[in-house]
Amino acid sequence: MSYLELLKLAAPEAVVVVTALIVLTIGLTTERASAFCSVVAALGLVVAIGAVLMLPQNATLSGGMLVITPLTSLFKIICLALALFTVFLARNDRTSRNPGEYLAMLLLATIGLMLLVGSEELLMIFIGLELTGLSLYVMAAFDKTDIRSAEAGLKYFLFGSTASAFTLFGISFIYGMSGTTSLAAIGQKLSSGPIQPLLAVGIVMTLIGFAFKIAAAPFHLWAPDAYQGAPVPSAAFIASGSKVASFVVLGKIVLVGFAPVHGSADWHAMVAGWSPVLAALAALSILVGNLVALAQTNVRRLLAYSAVAHGGYTLLGLVAGGRAGFSATLFYTTIYAVTLVGAFGVVGLVRRQTGGDDFQNFAGLSSRSPLLAGCMSIFILSLAGIPPLAGFFGKFYLFSVTLGAGGNHGLLWLVALALFGSLISLYYYLIVLKVIFVDEAATPTSVVKADLLSRISLTLLALLVLILGITPGALAARIIASLP
Repeated sequence: MSYLELLKLAAPEAVVVVTALIVLTIGLTTERASAFCSVVAALGLVVAIGAVLMLPQNATLSGGMLVITPLTSLFKIICLALALFTVFLARNDRTSRNPGEYLAMLLLATIGLMLLVGSEELLMIFIGLELTGLSLYVMAAFDKTDIRSAEAGLKYFLFGSTASAFTLFGISFIYGMSGTTSLAAIGQKLSSGPIQPLLAVGIVMTLIGFAFKIAAAPFHLWAPDAYQGAPVPSAAFIASGSKVASFVVLGKIVLVGFAPVHGSADWHAMVAGWSPVLAALAALSILVGNLVALAQTNVRRLLAYSAVAHGGYTLLGLVAGGRAGFSATLFYTTIYAVTLVGAFGVVGLVRRQTGGDDFQNFAGLSSRSPLLAGCMSIFILSLAGIPPLAGFFGKFYLFSVTLGAGGNHGLLWLVALALFGSLISLYYYLIVLKVIFVDEAATPTSVVKADLLSRISLTLLALLVLILGITPGALAARIIASLP
C-alpha cells in the first residue's frame, strides 16, 4: 500500500493533527487569539467529521494497526463531537489565557482517542492510550492560578502512569505467550488450547490497567481530585471522551482478543475468566461510587463519584458479553458522555459567575438563570435514570441484556446490585435539584450570565438527551447495525 492510500484512510487523524499545529502556531504568534483559536479548532473538528464520513465501509491495515468499520467510524464521529463541545466550553474558562496551547492539547488527546477506537492491535492501542493520557495530564494541570489544578494533574499523572505500566506489562506477557499483538490472532491462540499461567497474569494486568482508565473501584482514587481540581473543560473531556474510547477498546479487547477465556460470573456456576473479574469491578464500583457520593457537598466531586458508579453500570454489558451486551455498553457510555459534557458546561458557567462549584453556589439557580437550571435538571435526571430521558433507556437496555445473559438468570445478583445502586443515586441527585430549585442563596447573588454560544450548546445537549430518551432506537439501532 502506498503512502497516499494510507493517508486517505488516516485522513481524519491527519486533519486533526494539522489543526492542532495551526492552533498552536496561532496561539504562540498572535495576541488575544482566544476566539480565533476556538474557531480554527472547531472548523478542524468539523472537517475531520466530514473526512470520517468519506471513509470506505471496511478496511484493515498492517494486521489491525488501523481498522475502518462502521463501528469505528461511528465512534470516531462521537469522539470528535465531544471534543467540539469541549472547545465551546473552553471559550469561557480560565484556560482562554493560553488558548493555543490548551486547544492543541485537546486536539492531540482527540487523536489518541481516534487511534484507540480505530485499532485492533495492542501496540497501537497502547500508543493511543499514551497520547491521550499525556495530553490529558497537561490539560488537568493547565490552570496555573489554582493549586488544586496542579494537584489534579499530578495525581492523574501518577495513577495514569501506574495504569500504563500495568497495561504494558500485561501486553508483554500476552505477546510473549501468544507470539502476536493482534486481537484476532490472540483470540485464535487462546482457543487452541488451555490457558497458561503467565498468559492469565497478562490478561489480569491488562484489565487492571483499563480499570484505572475507566475509574473503576478500587482503582478510582484519582478521579475525585482530577474532576474537582482540573479546569472544567478538562474534567468534562476526561469524563466523557476518554471514557467512551476506553470502553470501546476494552470491549474489543475482551470480546475479540480474550473471547475464549470469557469464564462465567453466574452466581450458581462461577467459572474463572475475565468475566468474573469485570463483574467484581462492576459490583465494587456501583457500591463505592454511590455510597461515597452521598457524603459530597461539591457538585464536581459528586459527579466524579457518580462516574465511578456509572462505570460499574457500563461494565454490565461487557460481563453479559455477546453482540447485545457490547451494544448496550456502547449505547450507555455514549449517552452518559453527552449528559456529562452538558452537566459540566452548566458547572463551568456557575463557577465563572460565583467563583465555586459547591452546593451553595448552585442555591437559587432557578431564579438566577432558568435556562441553566432547566438544562441541569435534564442532565441530572438523566443520570438518575428517570424516564423519558436517555439515561432511563440506557439503564433499562443494560439491565435487561444482563438479566437475559447466561443460563437461569445467573447474573441476577449483579442486576439487583445495580438497581440498588440506582435507588441510592436518586437521593444525591435529588439533593442537587433541591439546591437549585428550592434553596435560596445565603447571600444576594447576581444573575448567571451565559453567552449565546453557551446557551445554544447546552440547549442542544439537553434536547439530545431528551430525544435519545424518547427515540432511543435512532442510536441503538445504528450501534447494533455497525457491530460485526
